[in-house]
Amino acid sequence: MDIDLPPDDDPRRLRVQAWLAEHPDPTPAQLVDAGFVTPHWPRPWGLDAEPELQLIIDDELKRAGVTKPLNPIGIGHCGPVLVVHGTEQQKQRYLPPMLRGEEMWCQLFSEPEAGSDLAGLSTRAVRDGDVFVVNGQKIWTSLAAVARFGILIARTDVHTSKYTGISYFIVPMDLPGIDIRPLRNMVGGFGDGGFCEVFFTDVPVPAENLIGPLHGGWAMAKETLANERVSLSREGLQWGHGPTVRDLVALVRDTGIPLTGDTRQRLAAAYVEGEIMRYHQFRQISAKVNKKPGPDASLRKALKDPHGKTVFTLAKDLMGARGMLALGADPVWEAWAAGFLFSPALTVGGGTSEVLRNVIAERILGLPHDVDVEVGLTWAESRAHRRDQGGQAGPEADQEAKSPA
Repeated sequence: MDIDLPPDDDPRRLRVQAWLAEHPDPTPAQLVDAGFVTPHWPRPWGLDAEPELQLIIDDELKRAGVTKPLNPIGIGHCGPVLVVHGTEQQKQRYLPPMLRGEEMWCQLFSEPEAGSDLAGLSTRAVRDGDVFVVNGQKIWTSLAAVARFGILIARTDVHTSKYTGISYFIVPMDLPGIDIRPLRNMVGGFGDGGFCEVFFTDVPVPAENLIGPLHGGWAMAKETLANERVSLSREGLQWGHGPTVRDLVALVRDTGIPLTGDTRQRLAAAYVEGEIMRYHQFRQISAKVNKKPGPDASLRKALKDPHGKTVFTLAKDLMGARGMLALGADPVWEAWAAGFLFSPALTVGGGTSEVLRNVIAERILGLPHDVDVEVGLTWAESRAHRRDQGGQAGPEADQEAKSPA
């Protein structure tokens, strides 16, 4: 079985190389126009690329030292939902600057009392003429302090199933009544991309910013979570970004750090695990999971996050005395020191490990659903109950949950 990328003389590689030769320092707009930012998206936003072409494009950009525009939540979480469910006017307004990285996005999902049970959210959106008036609170919102727009799920009907009374909105983050409060974390971030809490007090969200049908937001929220889990589990150890275990191996080799028997074995084991993750990513792309993510996205994230924690912990140990220095004191190791401090969040954000295991158990392995603690029903009874109530009957309803992100 061939699990490597296509060879250098592959015609698709040559076409990408020729484009890069004509655009040696491409602008974000040029990358977007070429379809290279999101090649798996349909035209005109991408190339509707088959799996191998996606990998080839990413590999050639990396070889050429070309970086795609940075907008992780916009491109990774929100954009795919807009492509499928947005109106043509919404797509034309929001997707081009999103893909170019000109307008950052955030995801307004989690609440203080609705993290692992996201459908239990209490933020309200009440129709009043041409606007929906929003009141409530969101928390653990990454990039809220720098975002131009956010995607918001809010309750628009309190008289129906909690899964069918939710709607999905685009929210300009400068609307009156929005209060963004950054949350300091031990990495040192404070409002520059770290977590925030967001308060809504009589916020007038234009009715034209509703995505999809009224009260139909839960299905799109689940799509967003699946897209998020694909995005967060890409190659970089820090939720798809940052270094990889291959980079750690190269750093150890280049700096000549002496390895004891124990650290040598830990490094070798981490490298092997990283290669398994890399091949699993190839498998996911080959299965087109990044075009229509499903429970496999949860499987990937459940495997990738503990791997990230393992590698960052190993890097911290390899730093020795350097590991006790403040961030920035040793530029060579700074990414690893920061990653170690951030790593406890890996298995919490974007769906806790416990939630992901439940999704895997129920939707991949076909194991029975948990007893519905809200109404005291078994899995089969719960399905019938939700169907009678007009709600989501699938076992994924309770488990497509959301933790900090």
